[in-house]
Amino acid sequence: MFTEIKTTELKDNPFDLIGAQWLLVTAGREDGSCNTMTASWGGLGVMWGKDVAFLVIRPQRYTKEFIDSSRTLSLSVLPKGRMQDYAYLGRVSGRDEDKIKKAGLTVAHDGETPYIADARLVMICEKMFAQPYTPDAFLDGTLLDRWYPEKDYHTLYICEIKKVLLNEEAKAPEAPED
Repeated sequence: MFTEIKTTELKDNPFDLIGAQWLLVTAGREDGSCNTMTASWGGLGVMWGKDVAFLVIRPQRYTKEFIDSSRTLSLSVLPKGRMQDYAYLGRVSGRDEDKIKKAGLTVAHDGETPYIADARLVMICEKMFAQPYTPDAFLDGTLLDRWYPEKDYHTLYICEIKKVLLNEEAKAPEAPED
């Protein structure tokens, strides 16, 4: 059961949330279809006076087509113990199979926005900005060779977090002991 909370009530460390726990980015199309992908790069913060999520998506990702055709998207964090699902959802393309169903996950909707109903935390977001990375924008040229040998530069999305849903029945990761 989800409860709506304020962004300021989030207890998760954003570096752990995105970099270690990972996210599922889910978006839909007008025909009702949706797709999701694993994300471990991005951030949470404040931009233009709004609480936002920063996402980067490579052009070959199938989910990017859904993100680009929709005004909204969701970020979902699965409960502890689901890393194999994140790995699968990041490795397999939704072009090839219904990977959400095959992972045993359920899609729900908040208005027009699909999200993963099995999550412990969901952020419903509205896109505000999209800009493809270009090679000339990199001040540290070593990043190009390391992260973009195929020249498949990410698109940066800045999305306003419109709603945060917390499923208190789903287990959050254990906090490390001091």
